[in-house]
Amino acid sequence: MDCIPESLRTLWPYTPCWHQTDAGRMHYVDLGPRDARPVLLVHGNPSWGFLWRNLAAELVARGRRVIIPDHVGMGLSDRPGRIIRLADRIRHLRELCDKLNLQDIDLGVHDWGGAIGLGLASEQPQRFGRLLVTNTAAFPSNNIPFRIRLCRLPVIGRFLVEHLDGFAWPATWMASSDGLPASVRAGFLAPYATAARRHAVADFVADIPLEKDHPTYATLQKVSEQLPQLSQHSILLLWGARDFCFTPHFHDIFQKIWLHAQSCVFESAGHYVLEDAGEKGLKKAADFLTA
Repeated sequence: MDCIPESLRTLWPYTPCWHQTDAGRMHYVDLGPRDARPVLLVHGNPSWGFLWRNLAAELVARGRRVIIPDHVGMGLSDRPGRIIRLADRIRHLRELCDKLNLQDIDLGVHDWGGAIGLGLASEQPQRFGRLLVTNTAAFPSNNIPFRIRLCRLPVIGRFLVEHLDGFAWPATWMASSDGLPASVRAGFLAPYATAARRHAVADFVADIPLEKDHPTYATLQKVSEQLPQLSQHSILLLWGARDFCFTPHFHDIFQKIWLHAQSCVFESAGHYVLEDAGEKGLKKAADFLTA
């Protein structure tokens, strides 16, 4: 918690928990009554568990148990000395769920947390219940903005992301259509204050598989092929239509895979849909997960 300034403790006041992985410690928080039905909330890049703080508070107030992990290398988790691939992240999440003996899990995912969380859910569909899917993808796509392609370049991209903070910092204004309050911007950026702490942010970008010979392409393709196994689950696609990255095009692909999924699109919201959609978005997500 050393990277969280005292000024942000009111926004993130939670006691840290730790899960040891083969790449270092994974930080997570475990909130609410331990005997309640669990909700697992999975972030993407370059955010961390802070992304889910408002939804978590609402769910706990409604009596639910909420588990929010930070992927290894991200948020408050350890910084490993090697790149962590999608297959590793799915396995780390599965191992955390096994450690906590989680069953009947309701799941929320965002950004590349979609490929991770839905990757696990599609492996073990009987273990999961409701699926809240927000501005994400879990299938190969070349529909990637130029600015993200630029950050994937082996030398230039890593320099931009790590040393010039060209990914985490821009996300605090590009990912929100309305703009984030200063305290919230600081919260998103707190774990990524130095180049060393942004190393996994660059790794996450580099792990986006655009080419078929990419080390992670086969893993993402397998996740994509398994998504129809989740079609009988209750699913809500909650989307910010003004997302520059995960545009409504991605929402529509999910709708074609899951014909019975509910859809709620906030036309004025951006990538951080739960920030921009305010109380309406928060209520929609919480009502769905506690129905």
